[in-house]
Amino acid sequence: MEIKDYTKDGSVDLRGRPVLASDTGKWKACSFLVGYEAFERMAFYGVASNLVVYLTTQHHEDTVSSVRNVNNWSGSVWMTPILGAYIADTYLGRFWTFTISSLIYVMGMVLLTLAVSLKSLKPTCSNGVCNKATTSQTAFFYSSLYIIAVGAGGTKPNISTFGADQFDDFNPHEKKLKVSFFNWWMFSSFLGALIATLGLVYIQENVGWGLGYGIPTLGLLLSLIIFYYGTPSYRHKPRKSESPAKNIVRVPIVAFANRNLELPSSPLELHEVEPQHYMITGKRRILHTPAFRFLDKAAIKVANMEGTSSMHPCTVTQVEETKLVLGMFLIWLVTLIPSTIWAQVNTLFVKQGTTLDRLVGHNFQIPAASLGSFITLSMLISVPMYDRYFVPMMRRKTSNPRGITLLQRLGIGCALQIISIVFAYAVEMRRMYVIKEHGTVGAKDTVPMTIFWLMPQYVVMGIADVFNAIGLLEFFYDQSPGDMQSLGTTFFTSGIGVGNFLNSFLVTIVDKITGRGGRKSWIGNNLNDSHLDFYYGFLMVIASLNLVVFLWVSSKYTYKKEIILDEGKGSCIQLESKAVDNTPLGLQV
Repeated sequence: MEIKDYTKDGSVDLRGRPVLASDTGKWKACSFLVGYEAFERMAFYGVASNLVVYLTTQHHEDTVSSVRNVNNWSGSVWMTPILGAYIADTYLGRFWTFTISSLIYVMGMVLLTLAVSLKSLKPTCSNGVCNKATTSQTAFFYSSLYIIAVGAGGTKPNISTFGADQFDDFNPHEKKLKVSFFNWWMFSSFLGALIATLGLVYIQENVGWGLGYGIPTLGLLLSLIIFYYGTPSYRHKPRKSESPAKNIVRVPIVAFANRNLELPSSPLELHEVEPQHYMITGKRRILHTPAFRFLDKAAIKVANMEGTSSMHPCTVTQVEETKLVLGMFLIWLVTLIPSTIWAQVNTLFVKQGTTLDRLVGHNFQIPAASLGSFITLSMLISVPMYDRYFVPMMRRKTSNPRGITLLQRLGIGCALQIISIVFAYAVEMRRMYVIKEHGTVGAKDTVPMTIFWLMPQYVVMGIADVFNAIGLLEFFYDQSPGDMQSLGTTFFTSGIGVGNFLNSFLVTIVDKITGRGGRKSWIGNNLNDSHLDFYYGFLMVIASLNLVVFLWVSSKYTYKKEIILDEGKGSCIQLESKAVDNTPLGLQV
């Protein structure tokens, strides 16, 4: 009788039938997903990279308003995934949530292309004097942007997680392949961003905004065709609980109800279901950890309650899942400042570049937003070097399959971001000196200083993202409870969103405080007569303080320890991919 090689993690096809490991998943399936990601990133960065320029030159908004509006929109794009992930984990699953949301995303891109193409939807100019956008024009433009944000809410948290689902954690070979997945996933993302910052930004400023937005819209449609073509190859992870988020809420409620009870001396005396339950359901059992010990009271057995009216106990695994979410939340908090630093790339870095000499040769002028391509190029170079050289080298030293722990990777990224802001501060000091020397204080005066002075801050920011952004995505996916990995990934997206909102708040507050009493605002409409260097210095200080806090929090973090149950032998085996990070280290190598 033929024995079929079904996947060991319970993966199914779109109709809920078990799938063969040889015919589905792995990089064969991921190739279709990677194609979508490249085009989607091209569309997103085609809008985000140059949006502050469009708002100031076409909608005629002032600097602070345009920066605030870009940050608010970007923040929304990265916050809506919380809802999209919840819907996927609780109701529709990743595939169908992505399907519906991607259509909304495309609709938003189509409307945005119309908003920048049709004369009736754009502000008018007469004799060199341009009117601000009317209320209806503004409403249509921003409605299009926020429809994109809604669509992104269902695509961002689910497409990368769906990609990671194509690898079977129970298969040693596939588990090894999965270690590199997020590195190469982000590599495809960087390719899309590179096309946007090099090609689309130039088309928008020199050929037309309609064509500059129309091209990524068509690309996005093409990517969806590629995605659905690969449907027979995809693996789908069935939900193992009706509403995993409910358990996260229930644990602290039960722990509070049991607050007056004494914890048993040994964690083995806490409530846990029989191993057969995990064998039957396919869920993974999580080992007890000493972190957030007060939550252990939720798992005190009913037999130990001596007739009290306390609630039915939670299992140790349910308690540990809640601990994981709390631990990730603390890490999330100390990644908000790095996200705020990143928010400068599409706002103040671009405005800084518009004041400099952008000519190459006699006629070619570089769009200021195109300098973002140096971030992408540095990422494209750094990802293969990290994956092929850095990881194997560190693996030999640490015996960690990842080379270094996830939190060590994040810490290095945070430190590199501080170096990037130091470069930005130094260049701004130089720019202010040149302005003073040549008297180019007018709002439209070009400072006689090449835009390539900004290149170091972009390059270092790109290298930092290889450690920070990819590390964050992998960390939150890896450390999430098994049934909540879409929702767990939204820790990554929401951190970027809150970082954008935080930057919007800081820019607004700093402008109001420093501009009081007729004084020069640090971030005025005329950057040639402002003090952007002071703002960068302020960011350096808060980023350095945040790094200190990050090191302390990471030193207290306890990594997830899952076990699988070998049904044939009746024994417990700790997953290797989870065991590699079982020491609560900060940045110790």
